[in-house]
Parts: sequence; C-alpha cells; structure tokens
Amino acid sequence: MSYDGTKFSGFQRQPNERTVEGTLTKVVNKMAKNPKKHISVYGSGRTDAGVHAIGQVAHFDFPYDLKEINMLKGLNSMLPLDIKIIDVKIVSSDFHARYDVSGKKYMYRMDLGEFRDPFKRLYTAQWKLPVNIDKIRIALNDLIGEHDFTSFVASGSSAKTNIRTIYEAKCNFEHNKNELIFEFYGNGFLYNMVRILVGVVLEIGSGKRNEHDILRLYKIKDRTEARRTVPASGLYLKHVYYEGDDPEHPTKLPHHQR
Repeated sequence: MSYDGTKFSGFQRQPNERTVEGTLTKVVNKMAKNPKKHISVYGSGRTDAGVHAIGQVAHFDFPYDLKEINMLKGLNSMLPLDIKIIDVKIVSSDFHARYDVSGKKYMYRMDLGEFRDPFKRLYTAQWKLPVNIDKIRIALNDLIGEHDFTSFVASGSSAKTNIRTIYEAKCNFEHNKNELIFEFYGNGFLYNMVRILVGVVLEIGSGKRNEHDILRLYKIKDRTEARRTVPASGLYLKHVYYEGDDPEHPTKLPHHQR
C-alpha cells in the first residue's frame, strides 16, 4: 500500500489518534460487516508521524472468501484519499507481514533549494548548504555491512539489539528537481535511524565532518555525537522484502531481536 503520512500520527494504532493501521482496521471490519471476532491488521513495521510509504505491506485474516480484485476495489472505495492499496494477494495462513520480513528499503528526498517550495514542503526536507556528492558517496560506503548503529538510534527504541546489516546505501542528484535522493536497503532499521544517518551524511557532504566520521560514530556509540535528525517529511518506506524476493540478501532478523 502507499500513503501520504502528512495527516497521520504514524502507522501504529494509537488511542484518539488518526493512524494508518487504525484507519485500515476500521475499513476491513466494515467490509466484513463488523464480525463478532474483530479483525486485526498487522503491518510490516511502524512508520512515524509524517513519514510516507510507497511500498508498505500489511496482512489480516478475512472471514469470507473474496476474490483479490474485489478486495482491492472494495478497500480503495472505502479508504480515505491519502491511502491507496496497490495490490492484494491471498497468502498462506502462516504468513506474517512483520515477522517474515527479510529486508526493507527506504528513500529520503532532500530539496537543495534556498527557499522552501510550497508544493514540496510536505514531501521533502530542505538542506541549504552546498554539498559535495562525492563526499556523500564515500560516507555512504562506510555504512555497507553489519554494524552496531547505537549512535544512530533515537531514544525510545524497543529493539533488543542495535546491530543491523546495510546491503545498499546510495545517493543520486536529480537536476530537474534539485533534490538529493537517498536510498538505504538493509535487513532492518532502528527508530529514526534513516533520518539520523541522512543528517550525518549531509554534514559530511557539506564539510562539517570528516569523510569517514561514520566509522568513529560506530566506535563511540554515542547518539549525541550524531546530532541532528532530519524531518520526517522526506522519508518514504519504498519496498518491503520477503523470503525469495531478493536471493542475494536473504538474511532477516530473528523475532527476539526486532
């Protein structure tokens, strides 16, 4: 599914808050004519308030037989305009949208304009300083592999371990949009990890840090040294991988480490 996270208080259901999970749960139960047994919806993971998705995955157990195309049409006809179901598939009864994840890919959009574009302000962040993309790419290369990302996780994380594996980290400049487009693909991401990483890498690209400062941050395990967390508006959950989707990177986190 895809959604515009601007007016949601994140994905996870919260009392008295508008969330993606809560909205989808209401619609699914309404489609099932409010069954005696409440239908729960499980997402591949949480996205924070203001964060967008173009490839989120969720599952639920529907009590009636319904063709995939009819479920797709029914959901989209009832959901608000800031959520769209892209595809529907009937899966095995033991499939779990969260616990079966083998990897995720996030995208971050950073506008380099001097002044905020009113039509992009909800979907990008802004960086006014000059950047050297070669320095950015050198820094991103230091992310590849398995590392302890303690310096890159915000307080409030419930993860049992801060060790994660990054398979791919890249940045491209889109001239027509005057934007840097970051992509991070790994077996899992910590609370605010991508937004903190982007902040560190941009400071490297602007000459405010050494090109290999990420290596120092791994060693000292100090969140305060990473400093900034860039805004949620530029972050997108781009793709969720499951076993067989990407044979080159099949590793997934054990349930007790998530």
